[in-house]
Amino acid sequence: MTPTPTGRAETPAPSGGAEAPAATGRAETLLRLAEADPGRLRPVAARVARAARAEGDAALESAAERALGVAAVHLLDLTTAARHFRAAIRLGERAGLPEQAAEARIRLAFVTSLRGRPQVALDELDALLPVLHGVLRARAEAQRAAVFNHLGRAEDAMAGYRAAVPVLRRTGDHLWLQRVLSNRAVMHGYRQELTAAESDLREAEGLCTVLDLDLSLAIVRLNLGWVSALRGDVPAALACFDRAEERFRALGTHQLGWLLADRGELLLSVGLVSEARLAAREAVDRLQRTRRAIGLPEVRLLLARTAGLDGDDGEAVREARRAVTEFTRQGRPEWAALARFAVLRSLTGDPAAGGQARADGGERAPAPGRLERAPASGRLERAPAPGRLERAPAPGRLERAAVELDAAGWPGAAVEARVLAARLALERGRVAQARRQLEQAARPRFGGPALTRARAWHATALLRLTRGNERGAATAARAGLRVLDEHRATLGATDLRAYSGQYRLDLAALGLGVALRGGRAEAVLAWAEEGRASHLLMPPVHPPDDPGLARALTDLRSVMGEINELRRAGRPTGRLDQRRLALEREIRDHHRRLPAGGPASPGARQAGASMLAGALGDAALVEFVLLEGELHAVTVAGGRLSLHHLGPVAPVRDLADRVPFALRRLARRTSAANRDAAAELLRHAADRLDAALLRPLAAAVGDRPLVVIPTGPLQALPWSILPSCAGRPTTVSPSATLWYAAACAPPPRDGEAGGHVLVVAGPGLPGALGEAEAVARLHGVDALTGADAGAEPVLAGLDGARLAHLAAHGRLHAAHPLFSSLHLSDGPLTLYDLERLRRAPRVVVLAACESGRSIVRAGDELLGLSATFLAHGARTVIASVVPVPDAETASPMVALHRLLAAGHSAATALAEAQREVSGDLPGASAGFVCVGADVRLDPPGT
Repeated sequence: MTPTPTGRAETPAPSGGAEAPAATGRAETLLRLAEADPGRLRPVAARVARAARAEGDAALESAAERALGVAAVHLLDLTTAARHFRAAIRLGERAGLPEQAAEARIRLAFVTSLRGRPQVALDELDALLPVLHGVLRARAEAQRAAVFNHLGRAEDAMAGYRAAVPVLRRTGDHLWLQRVLSNRAVMHGYRQELTAAESDLREAEGLCTVLDLDLSLAIVRLNLGWVSALRGDVPAALACFDRAEERFRALGTHQLGWLLADRGELLLSVGLVSEARLAAREAVDRLQRTRRAIGLPEVRLLLARTAGLDGDDGEAVREARRAVTEFTRQGRPEWAALARFAVLRSLTGDPAAGGQARADGGERAPAPGRLERAPASGRLERAPAPGRLERAPAPGRLERAAVELDAAGWPGAAVEARVLAARLALERGRVAQARRQLEQAARPRFGGPALTRARAWHATALLRLTRGNERGAATAARAGLRVLDEHRATLGATDLRAYSGQYRLDLAALGLGVALRGGRAEAVLAWAEEGRASHLLMPPVHPPDDPGLARALTDLRSVMGEINELRRAGRPTGRLDQRRLALEREIRDHHRRLPAGGPASPGARQAGASMLAGALGDAALVEFVLLEGELHAVTVAGGRLSLHHLGPVAPVRDLADRVPFALRRLARRTSAANRDAAAELLRHAADRLDAALLRPLAAAVGDRPLVVIPTGPLQALPWSILPSCAGRPTTVSPSATLWYAAACAPPPRDGEAGGHVLVVAGPGLPGALGEAEAVARLHGVDALTGADAGAEPVLAGLDGARLAHLAAHGRLHAAHPLFSSLHLSDGPLTLYDLERLRRAPRVVVLAACESGRSIVRAGDELLGLSATFLAHGARTVIASVVPVPDAETASPMVALHRLLAAGHSAATALAEAQREVSGDLPGASAGFVCVGADVRLDPPGT
């Protein structure tokens, strides 16, 4: 977070003292303006200082210099601020106004602390206090408390606030009071006294509003966001951060650097590592440029953590070591202990372990530059990454680090250190040593932030495993998953739900390992379901009708249209690209601020083996399972469950990577020799994949229609190319539970039966118009084409349709998957647009390039067009997972719809259509898969 008001909202002159009344009033006006709008204050205060100098009014000139110092703290650098405060001291002493000089000394001391010398600042304040009385002493006590925060002396800081607040209240010094309340709220937050923290901040917010202190109000809202993060309320925290950022950018103040750091911590807490790393880098740059030395090492810790999670161990170790050096130089041993652990964590190749310790809650040394607060989350442990820079530390070093962290007030970091020490000890066969560490790490499982509790449950599970209690270990892992799911249920944004799923991985993998060792297919299936596509099972959050959001989406389509026109003309698009990025951020942030919208619900109940067996009928289900580089499969067929070990995943991944290459070659207009070579490559890869994945299961599944639940490298596999799937109805689903929900969905309610058919042709596709018109004729409707095929008409047509066919260019946005889109006449129809649907079509056909492919996040959490339609209630999506030759899709699509209209189920119709055209156009049809459930297209009115 940012330096709280003590660190950046400068102190006012005393309300009283030896100044003449007129001078006092003008001084207060200047100082209040410095708190509200320091940019506007600077020219005003400079003019006042010049006029006062000309008139020989040293008192007023001193006050003007003090106000300029306040503005410099916010806008310029601390060296400039110190120069103004020293000038104010000299002028106050020259005018015989010791209180004015003392006021400037108080501010100068805090600048000294911000520059990385908190002990020197404390010495200066200690020397000043004996000669101060009344409100001025209260201000000095409050400033001294802020410096105690920097030094990690929490009890001394709270004692200072207790001494200062009653005096400030009694004397009506509201300008100082709002800042002290904000500082004290930070200390309450560190001690997990969140109700008290919010109470102080709400009072400070009211005072800032009455006093019209724009900048101070933004600082208070930033701190409110931090408290919301401590509560685990990510949408509320983001809303506060966004409001504060708007003002910081408008006012041009340095607090933006602290805000970026706070937002980075919050983004990291929900798994958005790349965004958090960018925020951390920008924060480091801003703090370096403004010379905020006191806060720089804390932000380095965030950068080290995000770099490690991004696989950059070199930067992680460098930044963590720099933080150790800077904390030590500043005399901050508690933070130095945390930084030393960050180095150890980086050397193990386990970026999850130490740096996230700030998420734990509990009392500790606050970060000085901003009266630091703990972020709201932690990170579960992972297996050590390859390519370590140095030898991993011995378990004993991590044990000593854990003791040091506990003593320094970082209980969450201590838990992570102990778990990591235990895992290293187990690798070395030191079971007793590992148990001692896990026993201590398991203690906070019933209290504290969600991710800390989940981490402690993970420690509990590992401890039980060392004692041979595998059933108890699985129970502990499930308890940890419940904690995480309850926390995730408070999130309303799809990307936050998907990315935060990575914190479930270790617990789900532990339970899956127990199940595989036990050899029971039913248990393996249950644990496999725990670890995949869980966010798609949560009730979708529909954004409320919002004119601002609608305008941003419309503007984005318009800007993208202009960009495409300029690119076709070979002209630069730099300005429009900046506008596009700004609009994308506005839309993304709007959605991330959405709360869950109702009682928190972790999602649909997991479909058990008996439920699946009853719903499958004559079909067979194959769920692929990946653990520690080995591929397994669970089959459910004819009421029987079987578990199969298929072997290493590495050769399967290599073969799966060859398939899209071969299909792309087939899709090109090229020589017969090249097409023959591509076809041979495809046949070879398909045959070997079939031998690895499906032939070993033949005895269990027979020739039944298949429901396939893929994992990892199999997510984008076009299953029809495998010999075992040729001509065979095959349905793919992100999870067995999602398939069951779609297959057993209740019939439409009264008034919703039947529905209409929507057929759309987007621009720029050679065969789209003819394809759409042919499909529309089969269903007796008119196609939306040309200018009529815009985003709003298409959205209106999608809502409540029984069938939708969309022939349009598709784009998968790798960096921000929810901006994946279909290109319509007025621009892109994004996943954010689709989230506005109240009732998704029953069956969706996406005749667009790679429209069936999703971005796969950790835990098989899928983000893409087909996943979005399924999450919003579609029962079947037919789409391609590889590039489609645009001019050649009409034949397979018309064949598909002819069969659908004749009453065939979706998977049967797709398999038959692929069989009909496979001799001529294997590239055009082979990439299509049937995702969801295998349903029939109900006739109108049924």
